[in-house]
Amino acid sequence: MTAKIIDGKSYAEGLRGRIAGHVARLKADHGITPGLAVVIVGHDPASQVYVRNKAKQTVEVGMHSEKFELPADVSEADVLDLVRRLNNDDKIHGILVQLPVPEHIDANRIIATISPDKDVDCFTPASVGKLTIGLPGPVSCTPLGCLMLLRDTLGSMAGMNAVIVGRSNLVGKPMAQLLLRENCTVTMAHSRTRNLADVVRQADIVVAAVGRAEMIKGDWIKPGATVIDVGINRIDAPERGEGKTRLVGDVAYEEAAAVAGAITPVPGGVGPMTIACLLANTVTTASLINGLVPPKDLTP
Repeated sequence: MTAKIIDGKSYAEGLRGRIAGHVARLKADHGITPGLAVVIVGHDPASQVYVRNKAKQTVEVGMHSEKFELPADVSEADVLDLVRRLNNDDKIHGILVQLPVPEHIDANRIIATISPDKDVDCFTPASVGKLTIGLPGPVSCTPLGCLMLLRDTLGSMAGMNAVIVGRSNLVGKPMAQLLLRENCTVTMAHSRTRNLADVVRQADIVVAAVGRAEMIKGDWIKPGATVIDVGINRIDAPERGEGKTRLVGDVAYEEAAAVAGAITPVPGGVGPMTIACLLANTVTTASLINGLVPPKDLTP
């Protein structure tokens, strides 16, 4: 068996096109321009690139974009003041504070200060609670992207066995809630799960988000299963030359692709969906803040 390749890059491009259409309709019908504010503290190179891409794609779909770059030695009080100002800014419908922040700043306190109405990363306790009990609101960007890819690949997932490897607040836990909504039978596994390989072999759907390079082997995969690899790990690649590296996921891709029915590559699978879903969440929050029903194709 050779797995179908789930092309996240192509799907994200189409999603951004749909988002641009929704943004245009919000402007034309209601005079609303969804606005996203991104706050970055310090000069982490990877974060800088990520934030630039967010700002670029926000503008490309017709949204209002604001970026706040704060020095690494900024006080926690100043960051909190900025978040509170954005909470009260009618032009802003989504607030994202790029993590990590410097050690002298309490990230949990910053996140808790973001208005739940504008929490496009779904990190605040209120947002997590809404997700858990199924109330309208944004959903963590990466799990939402995984869900969209799964729906596009499988259609109905009712009755399927889904195994999530990784229990993070960012991916694993919200992914479990989303798959429960799809009427899957969900098992939360992690690096300390006993007989992990046997657990994964029972899965019709595997979501790998454990953060260990190629941990999940091909012989762990049930023939025909759908594999969503969230991992992004950089490993040495001496075959490319001295000091060279390459990106791999949490799944041993070549092995798994020979067994699975469908699989996301790394890179080019889940990664491109994350920013696209951030934009989708901003349309969702802009709609809810203004008493409108969010577009169904952007929500769980």
